[in-house]
Amino acid sequence: MRAWLYLIAAAVAGAIITTPALFVLILLGGSFDDALVASLGTLMLASGIAVVSMRDIIRCGLAMIVCFLTLAALYVTLGAPMVAAAQVIVYIGAISVLILFAIMLTQEKVGSARLTFQTQAAPAAVAAIVIAVLVSLVAAATDWGAVDAHIRIATSDLAILLFDRYVLAFEAVSVLLLAAVIGGVFLAKREQGQGG
Repeated sequence: MRAWLYLIAAAVAGAIITTPALFVLILLGGSFDDALVASLGTLMLASGIAVVSMRDIIRCGLAMIVCFLTLAALYVTLGAPMVAAAQVIVYIGAISVLILFAIMLTQEKVGSARLTFQTQAAPAAVAAIVIAVLVSLVAAATDWGAVDAHIRIATSDLAILLFDRYVLAFEAVSVLLLAAVIGGVFLAKREQGQGG
């Protein structure tokens, strides 16, 4: 019975993800790249909603990884493979894993019956509507025909800029992440020692 539920959930998820792609391809006459951007954007929105709406915090972290991975796929689709690689390495490989380790070391797996952020649901809904209206107005006012092709930057030029001019910033971030991991482990050990 449980396998059927997973199969039905996968079919519904597939339909949700492919519907915008079919809409762009068939009704709007877009290209395959446009359809791919529409379906990846839908997957990113769905996983972002899953991050803030699920009660199991480990599954929220995994949904966040899906959201970051979809954003990296969007970067590749839009012609920025170096930014996509940085997205995978930094956000999925470091930040998400760090957050999951911190959650597993310091908190319970399942949240309380009433989540703490639910007290701010009304102001968050108003802010989301205002932002959606602003983004829609800006998107409608933009002359999208002005850019005929993707702007591509050579990966070697970007790598030289990042790892030559801004190498100190990268090293500072690595030290900061190391300090955060050590601090998380220290706090988890101290809480276990005080509880027992």
